[in-house]
Amino acid sequence: MTLYSMLLMTMLVSLLLIFISFWLPQLYPDTEKLSPYECGFDPLGNARLPFSLRFFLVAILFLLFDLEIALLLPLPWATNLNNPTQTMILTSIIIIMLTLGLIYEWLQGGLEWAE
Repeated sequence: MTLYSMLLMTMLVSLLLIFISFWLPQLYPDTEKLSPYECGFDPLGNARLPFSLRFFLVAILFLLFDLEIALLLPLPWATNLNNPTQTMILTSIIIIMLTLGLIYEWLQGGLEWAE
């Protein structure tokens, strides 16, 4: 009986979220949402305009922190190994290195979008 109640509860929450998502968005979209490109470039202008390097920096930082999540994902299963302290030390080293890199980028002004 509990399996059926869990299944029913999951379906009810899913349906509730689906119905809310239809009523929540804006009904009058602005011109930026109606344009074919949401990247901020004029689709009718020159196609040879240079990209901002800050855009690539933010994209690379996003990929770095996305990879951090992929590296730390198996951590709960790894703590059940014979030597969980080694796993925790390696995980702490990864987090400390990424935190130091983020602090360095922040202090260098690499995260500031506008100059």
